[in-house]
Amino acid sequence: MFGTRLAAAMEQHGPLCVGIDPHEHLLASWGLPASAAGVREFALRTVGQLKGSVAAVKPQSAFFEQYGSAGVAALEETLAAAKDAGLLTVLDIKRGDIGSTMGAYARAYLDPASALAADSITVSPYLGFGALEPAFELAAVHGKGVFVLALTSNPEGAEVQHAVRDGESVAAAIVSRVRQRNAQALNSAEVLGSFGLVVGATIGTAAADLGFDPSDCGGPILAPGVGAQGAGLAELRAVFGDRALESGQVLATASRAVLGAGPDGLADAAAALNRDLTAAD
Repeated sequence: MFGTRLAAAMEQHGPLCVGIDPHEHLLASWGLPASAAGVREFALRTVGQLKGSVAAVKPQSAFFEQYGSAGVAALEETLAAAKDAGLLTVLDIKRGDIGSTMGAYARAYLDPASALAADSITVSPYLGFGALEPAFELAAVHGKGVFVLALTSNPEGAEVQHAVRDGESVAAAIVSRVRQRNAQALNSAEVLGSFGLVVGATIGTAAADLGFDPSDCGGPILAPGVGAQGAGLAELRAVFGDRALESGQVLATASRAVLGAGPDGLADAAAALNRDLTAAD
């Protein structure tokens, strides 16, 4: 299952997941054009440089999709290259819909028969947590992972995620529902569920203020915001606590802090950040 594979990858390579976000300014700094061909070259170089050094990579689908079919083809190549390199993939798509449409999204990104299939995906629960059922079901069949948006760092997110119903915040309810899904799916040999959360590394005390602990979800926590956005080990510890960090539950995500080092420096940048995230006080 995905949780078991991710735990092993983090044990071997550390807690860092590198986002593959080919912004135009990064393409330019790498000497690449803002085109599908440039995005393809950027992503494949990144995968090649990070092989054997990080637990996972996280392609952001939007940066590929904006170039149309050629960009989507570049994303397909990137996912295939990561698989060949032994890198787990978190495809950042944040999809969320209802009924047959959610089923189609699930098949697109979680069915191994699809060229766009990844090891795991991000999803949005804001059409109702139950609407994500097709993704959970297909992920379980194929040993894939699902990361559910729970508590993000963007200011706009608070109006939904912090909202309270029947004495419980929306974010806390999502954590509870993910915990239930993992409890149903985990077997005795697994220590980390395959269904997790997206929780920003820069949210400070927001989770505690809302009265819940993200690590209670029983699965991995994707924590964007490390590096250029300001989060390091101290911030991760403040948000998630020592237990979650020491148990290998937090997959810390950085993009610009690594990619900004350029194609010849990103492997060293990733290694340095990985060391920082595991350093003792």
